[in-house]
Amino acid sequence: MKSAFFSKRPAQDSMLEALQAELRMAQGELSLAYRQFDLATDPELVESCIFQISAAKARCNYLIRAIKARCPDTAAMAKTEEAATWT
Repeated sequence: MKSAFFSKRPAQDSMLEALQAELRMAQGELSLAYRQFDLATDPELVESCIFQISAAKARCNYLIRAIKARCPDTAAMAKTEEAATWT
């Protein structure tokens, strides 16, 4: 049995883990919004999908900023700034 003292992964606080889990969920919602946009044919549905995509992007960007503020070295783990933002 491994001891917590010998763990290779640094201990993360529960708030950071919650933010990361929420980011993964938001990324899934963004992916779903894009799939719905690809299938939409009615102009009103297309408009609705555009709003959903915009909202999901804003949520992802907020969560990325919150994670970076909580743990600045997570930006280094992302390797590039562009990999950590939605456009």
